[in-house]
Amino acid sequence: MNSALKWMPLVAVTALAMAGCARDGFYHDRNLDYDEAEERAPLVLPDGRNAARYRDAMPVPEVSGTRPAEEGVVDAPLPQALSPGRSRERGYVERRAIGDERWLVVGAEPSTVWPELERFVRRRGLTVTASDSRRGTLDTDQARISVRPALRSGDSEIRCEQDGTPQAACLTALERHFEARSLSPSAASLAAQRPEAQDRASFERRDDDWQVVLPFQADRLWAELDHQLALDFAVEGRRELLERNPASRSFLVSYLTQSERQRGLLRSLATLNLGESSRQVRLGLNARGPEETVLTAQSVDEEPLSTEDQRELLERVAGLLR
Repeated sequence: MNSALKWMPLVAVTALAMAGCARDGFYHDRNLDYDEAEERAPLVLPDGRNAARYRDAMPVPEVSGTRPAEEGVVDAPLPQALSPGRSRERGYVERRAIGDERWLVVGAEPSTVWPELERFVRRRGLTVTASDSRRGTLDTDQARISVRPALRSGDSEIRCEQDGTPQAACLTALERHFEARSLSPSAASLAAQRPEAQDRASFERRDDDWQVVLPFQADRLWAELDHQLALDFAVEGRRELLERNPASRSFLVSYLTQSERQRGLLRSLATLNLGESSRQVRLGLNARGPEETVLTAQSVDEEPLSTEDQRELLERVAGLLR
């Protein structure tokens, strides 16, 4: 008898044993559980429950930044920038300003911020004269407090104004209130404010230049980019914020371009000398409409940016708003 055939019974027994292990032993195959799973009726909570105490244990996040396919091609959403600003915990509170305007940015959705504003008003003993949760406005006998989605997804902007003038004392009190409280999801909703299908950014090609169209008012966008660039463009020799000009809505940055990074890597492998050289670039914001702004990137040197370097830099800057 062929010696190889003598081992066939042992192989068959081993295969059957392993199959058993895959089902109930060390190698349990979870795919079988999905195949045999049965659909059950959803859990129904009592009608008299306190809705504010219940929320989704594993909520599915909203998808933002997607665009419909054009000619069979779907643009991928902008990459998430790895900046210090994104490493902060949710619930943070920061100030923003441009000109005479002042407001707060809170790291929470408007649906979470809204019940906190109501709590703030109650604790301060303010008289509410009008309340509109869909518009996110609370009118009191002293000022109007409002909330709306911020430029970056998942954040909110809070304003406190009287006849269009920011109230410094009110903003300070709101800042302290949100810093002191741990924000928790609530059943109150400002779903109408959420930009569910709104394009955050779209790229346009004009001759040899790229530009980014952002669906935000220009001054509001400049104030947010001013803050985010100060956080992210703070790496010496790689990317630095050199100047900011609110009058012209522009920034001067020093940036190590993608092509220069690649050349520096090849040069370092050959000579053990990195030898990278940054470029100075002017980032500009130009209003195209009341709620639409164009972001551009132009070299201040005689040599223009390559198409690839321009696109890569604009993707990084636009990514700071996600």
